[in-house]
Amino acid sequence: MKLTALTTVTAVLLGGTAFAQEQITVNIGSSHPEQNIWVYAMKNTFQPEVNRILGETGEYEVNWVESYAGTLYKFTDTREAVMDGIVDVGMVGTVWEGANMPLQNVTYFTPFATEDHRMIIEIFDDLSENLPELKNSWSENGMVHLSSLITDSYDIYATFPVNSMDDLQNRKLNAPGTSANWLRETGATPVDGALTTYYTNIQTGVTEGTLSFASGILPTRVYEVAPELTRVGIGSMYFGGIAANEAVFNSLPEQVQQAMREAAQATSITHGDYVADLAARAMDEMQAAGLTVHQLPDAEKERWVTGLPNIVEPWLEQTGEAGETVLKAYFEALRERGATPLRDWDEGL
Repeated sequence: MKLTALTTVTAVLLGGTAFAQEQITVNIGSSHPEQNIWVYAMKNTFQPEVNRILGETGEYEVNWVESYAGTLYKFTDTREAVMDGIVDVGMVGTVWEGANMPLQNVTYFTPFATEDHRMIIEIFDDLSENLPELKNSWSENGMVHLSSLITDSYDIYATFPVNSMDDLQNRKLNAPGTSANWLRETGATPVDGALTTYYTNIQTGVTEGTLSFASGILPTRVYEVAPELTRVGIGSMYFGGIAANEAVFNSLPEQVQQAMREAAQATSITHGDYVADLAARAMDEMQAAGLTVHQLPDAEKERWVTGLPNIVEPWLEQTGEAGETVLKAYFEALRERGATPLRDWDEGL
């Protein structure tokens, strides 16, 4: 276990009364750098908000030991890093955990549902806490879900424009994890990867572009090697979460646990705002640097959506009744909030 607790006798005065302050060391980390949208939320909201909340009483203080930017583990190992206690709190990319955490990947099997990333945060903060199938999935992997991490809407960043679906024939595109399904029957070949690998993949000709989102492309400068953006509107996705090692979290004083949960709620809000601001700024900066923006015609987008096979069916076969419950709950939550998915992936359930 990585967590340690040290009682200090530094002078902490509250209302004229001196308290002994217990210092708790928490190891926090990620596979991505601090400027990444998910890590930014951890570093700039979650940590300081925990500190602020605990500072109101002065009984506990967290000593954060940071291991960001892949110093301890890479993007393929985010689940194991938190589950095994390499870090106590970390960014977990469930997008790369199709075998171990398939339920969390429901958005990646149901593209073209919504481009509203704030809506996705709200839905999955709720479902991860209140839908037993999702909450238990985190626990079964030795973790506690704290805050939802999302993407803004996916589009195509490439060395070529996409004016029709025919332009995708025989092209190689980075499509991380389960997003490879979005290229089924399009003629394009998906190649796995992450924001940390796209630039080199495209620069060296391993791929000719990627399915990705503006807030991730800007800080990684992928637009330098993929200067043609085709707006498709595949949708915003639930990427994963900020999670705590369950054993460590349960060993924390209740006051610290509550501070983390409250900080996680604030992090979700700030995360949504930051992604919106960064996505807008990204478009301005990337176009100023030479990015050319195209819009896939509506008829071609409809051709893409209707041409996809029933990509959610294998996921439902894999996840069984739990998957049906999650899919129905997700689409009910979308429609309750006014979203109109371009394809009713829950039809027939």
